[in-house]
Amino acid sequence: MISSLRGTVLHVEADSVVVEVGGVGYAVGVTPQLARSARLGDELRLHTSLIVREDSLSLVGFETREELATFGLLLGVAGVGPKSAIGVLASLTVAQIAQAVADEDDAPFRRVSGIGPKTAKLIVVQLAGKLAPVAEPTTAAPARAGTIVAQVVQALVGLGWSERVAAETAESVAGDAADASVPVLLRLALAQLGPARKEPAGG
Repeated sequence: MISSLRGTVLHVEADSVVVEVGGVGYAVGVTPQLARSARLGDELRLHTSLIVREDSLSLVGFETREELATFGLLLGVAGVGPKSAIGVLASLTVAQIAQAVADEDDAPFRRVSGIGPKTAKLIVVQLAGKLAPVAEPTTAAPARAGTIVAQVVQALVGLGWSERVAAETAESVAGDAADASVPVLLRLALAQLGPARKEPAGG
């Protein structure tokens, strides 16, 4: 069982990467967000699941153990295969999935490509009690601050960073610069991340 990989990114496609580990290149299915954040030549660590079928073996990988665990739970839902499970994790964070299940709200899942109304309802029903509830921050930030952070996250994603990296960085700089504006926080975030490295297509 291959539970994790750490190696050099050799190739990136829209929904997969090739990671070289000890001279062997492993093709790993990933979310589009993770693929966009992967840089050729950089080291990448993935928590992986080996999908065994009669005619093939395939790997899927995630940045966190929580995503991998949620992927496994989604696979246990009738009608959800690896592609659909990855689609859910590409559209929703683990926290958003847990919140939707806790709220018995299947609407977020119905918006995922490949997930029909029946399957969306099954996800909510069959994952009930299996995901940790989403804890609210002990000190809630003002609504305006949340909106500003969301705008910074959106800007960073547009510049090529993954939603996870963008969110973590935006929250970090927001905590260091209370009441700052979007441009100020964006400059701080870019200073922390370094210049964007968007490569031209085919380059």
